[in-house]
Amino acid sequence: MKSFAFVFPGQGSQAVGMLDAWGDHPAVAATVKEASDALGEDVGRLIKEGPKETLALTTNTQPVMLVAGVAAWRAWLAEDGAQPSVVAGHSLGEYSALVASGVLTLADAAPLVRFRAQAMQEAVPVGTGAMAAILGLDAQKVVDGCAEAARSFGTNSGEVVEAVNFNDPVQTVIAGSKAAVEKACEVLKANGAKRALPLPVSAPFHSSLMKPAAERLQRQLAATAFAAPRIPVVNNIEAKVESDPDRIRAALYQQAFGPVRWVDCVRAIAAMGASAIVECGPGKVLAGMTKRIAPELTSAAMYDPATLAEVKGVLA
Repeated sequence: MKSFAFVFPGQGSQAVGMLDAWGDHPAVAATVKEASDALGEDVGRLIKEGPKETLALTTNTQPVMLVAGVAAWRAWLAEDGAQPSVVAGHSLGEYSALVASGVLTLADAAPLVRFRAQAMQEAVPVGTGAMAAILGLDAQKVVDGCAEAARSFGTNSGEVVEAVNFNDPVQTVIAGSKAAVEKACEVLKANGAKRALPLPVSAPFHSSLMKPAAERLQRQLAATAFAAPRIPVVNNIEAKVESDPDRIRAALYQQAFGPVRWVDCVRAIAAMGASAIVECGPGKVLAGMTKRIAPELTSAAMYDPATLAEVKGVLA
């Protein structure tokens, strides 16, 4: 069997009914029940019925995406899927990866992720922050364009815009205060970006404006039990593997207000010897990124019984 990695998607891949194709798979049902018990609400009903607007609320999206990723992971194991040599997750997906690796229990991760979502939402008033995807421009040019846009407001203006998700070589997400993000979009298009697309999000995730949320999260992380990983986890903030629970906590704290270095994560996974990367959970967003970052790797997505069987074939 090929050496392979599992990677877990984050916010944005959610959809009403995203677990329906699993039917009454015991591992999926048990995962939903465990999370529902931990959160004190019916997570399965929220995923199955939505509505879309409720599912899209950050405080709901983060726990349901955790549940969906872990459910797919447990279904994989229940169907005698082999253990990956390394795991990682994009933004919120890092928490799913930590559950898969045994660092966190789902019962601890679900309320932790909900707390993270609430802290992020409360850190910046709705409507004052923004995010945008910049397409067709080298990442360093995006970083430079953000700095140019921020300078245009003058010293001590309080306007912030930063590159926060390095998703693939020519797709970088920026975030910050609304006016600064809009200015950066203008600058970056003038500097050669093919497109600058505002994202329908409720907060400027991974920007320095999230520092107050990170401070609150840090206290919650300290109060949560972490174990040493059974499977190496490549973290977002440095694209490194950490085995010490305190260093893993520190990486999650920094990730809340620091960039997701996904290009570096995929390259680190490749450097560790993986020849295939499988997206575990709803959607195919990360699988597409893998193809653009490291086309030499086999890329696949596993989100229902049919794709589970396909992935087994790909990895054989």
